Amino acid sequence: MRLRQRWWTELLLVVVVYMAYSAGRLLARGDVPMAVDNGLALLDIEKTLHINFEDPLNRLFTAHAVLGVPADFIYASLHYVVTPVVLVWVWLRHRVHYRRYRTWLLLSTVVALVGFILMPTCPPRLLDPAYGFVDTMAQYSSYGWWGGEASAPRGLGGLTNQYAAMPSLHVGWALWCAVVLWRHAPYTPVRLLGVAYPLVTTIVVMGTANHYFLDAVAGAAVMGLGWLLLRPSLRAADGIRRQVFRLASRVGGRGTPAGGGVVAAGGPRPDDPDDGEVPADDRAPEKVRTGAGGGATGDPPDAPRIPSPRATDGTPAPGDPPAPGGRRTPVEQREGAAQLMCRRLAY
Repeated sequence: MRLRQRWWTELLLVVVVYMAYSAGRLLARGDVPMAVDNGLALLDIEKTLHINFEDPLNRLFTAHAVLGVPADFIYASLHYVVTPVVLVWVWLRHRVHYRRYRTWLLLSTVVALVGFILMPTCPPRLLDPAYGFVDTMAQYSSYGWWGGEASAPRGLGGLTNQYAAMPSLHVGWALWCAVVLWRHAPYTPVRLLGVAYPLVTTIVVMGTANHYFLDAVAGAAVMGLGWLLLRPSLRAADGIRRQVFRLASRVGGRGTPAGGGVVAAGGPRPDDPDDGEVPADDRAPEKVRTGAGGGATGDPPDAPRIPSPRATDGTPAPGDPPAPGGRRTPVEQREGAAQLMCRRLAY
């Protein structure tokens, strides 16, 4: 049994989860020395593997405002605009797939929150200047609404956790948008833009010195883990929903006078064939009483008659009792509803 999806319940669910996620980020700030150590460890691994792409990209964005300013706008806005727009679009145009995609997004976000708690990470822009990284958000803050603290508006930097860099949900959510658009967008240009979105986002988060390359890899891995958890989570949710409805139907079916829409307290439920009375049409025919009081005849009971198979063309089958006027009555006209259903299933 599935609940009918309503827009206000979905909006409430998304808002509650996002507020819990934001609160969790604030609670998972951790201590700065640990975050700095984790950031330097990631940087050392990248240098060893020669995948520290954020270093040259940050120098390029810092030296050329024509690249740095658009990158800052992308980082500060698209992450909070594109994902909700795609989610609403799925709700309006592809409702049958909405529950799956919404659950995938929420599961991945929760997994990312666990990463923020277990591994607070200092982004490159907050490392010591000796490592050569420049905070482009602070450098070009006069061009936009953001301040020097992450992508938050000026004066609201204290409401963000600047050490929640591992994994990068900018990349993770962009990958989610790409999958949805590639599978369901009706126009090829839109699908190509969807594919380009996570690639551009990965370059932006590194060029603005907000994330390491390994943060971006972890963001993609989080989305993959959320996808693996999707099916068992949906199964578990459906099982809980069935149990809740079953319990609610049992509780709601008591205390109503008999004869109404719900059976009276203590009585059998119509939807439960195991503890309700058998309908009159489904009962076995009563035997004719012999010789006892009450005016009953002493005739012996009729011999049991096995109904003959129903004719496929609806005509009376041989062995059917004659009806008034000399015509025979089809078997299905004298059987109960349950017997008729069983007969039809048998044929």
